Amino acid sequence: MPPRSPLPQRLGLDAAWLRTPDTDRANPHPWATMRDWLHERLSRHIDVDAFLADERFVLETGEPLRASAVYRPHTFVWFYRDLPEEASVPGEIAVVHRDDRIVVIDKPPFLSSIPRGRHVSESVVVRMRHALGLPELSPMHRLDRVTSGLLILATERRWRGAYQSMFMRGEVSKTYLAAAAVRDDLELPVTVRTHLRKRHGTWQGEEVPGAEPNAESVVELLRELPDGAGRARRGVYRLTPRTGKTHQLRLHMLGLGIPIEGDPLYPEILPVAVDDFSTPLQLLASELRFRDPVDGTEREFVSSRPFPLAPEPDRTR
Repeated sequence: MPPRSPLPQRLGLDAAWLRTPDTDRANPHPWATMRDWLHERLSRHIDVDAFLADERFVLETGEPLRASAVYRPHTFVWFYRDLPEEASVPGEIAVVHRDDRIVVIDKPPFLSSIPRGRHVSESVVVRMRHALGLPELSPMHRLDRVTSGLLILATERRWRGAYQSMFMRGEVSKTYLAAAAVRDDLELPVTVRTHLRKRHGTWQGEEVPGAEPNAESVVELLRELPDGAGRARRGVYRLTPRTGKTHQLRLHMLGLGIPIEGDPLYPEILPVAVDDFSTPLQLLASELRFRDPVDGTEREFVSSRPFPLAPEPDRTR
């Protein structure tokens, strides 16, 4: 791990850092200057010479790194990334609960939980670090960008281990709501057990026939929705995952022949633009229950987001 960054967070994001490798007589370094090393590492992503000229690389002391600086092994360098332009994701983040250790939020659809790829400033972590003044705020479990609902975040680094371990041990009871078609030939409630796999670099997961089950979900129909003129029957389902595989609920509903409404990946990948927020996935993380791993109290949180989900109003207008 690097020493403490000489640069403060900017817009809720830590500065990026790099470290020059260690060298010895048997493995001498090939760079004459720090600029040469940075150019080899970063020139595919940024204009290294422009960053140096603008004094955007800094050393542990906070001093700017000079282009002519002689290369030194085991040296840390910090800088701020240029953030990509992002469409503003509509919808507000509701704070359901906040104490010294955790924050529980109710997330709108299309908002990434963590800064990643094309979704950096438009993420829960960046928005809420800035809004709450909590620079170490971080999520304790996954919630897909297109999924709405409850997400638990630790307020400080020191609390992460206890709450993340609770999720890893399967000690958190989760309940979701989903909207999908109604089938008369489907006997409900039903417990679905399959082996799910998602290959690296692919968008969709898949069921592996005949393999030992590694994913289990309970599916119940709560109520039917009012019929629209000429529309197929629709219902609200309660989904209770007993494991936490990637896209588990979406794949299990697909396997039952009732894919979740608004899903851009299942049954087929749809060409949805990254700034198209018109059709939310009808999947809501609606309830979380667990025994607090720090003080032993019973915790229960419930989303107040109306369901089925309607498109969120554009907050930029």
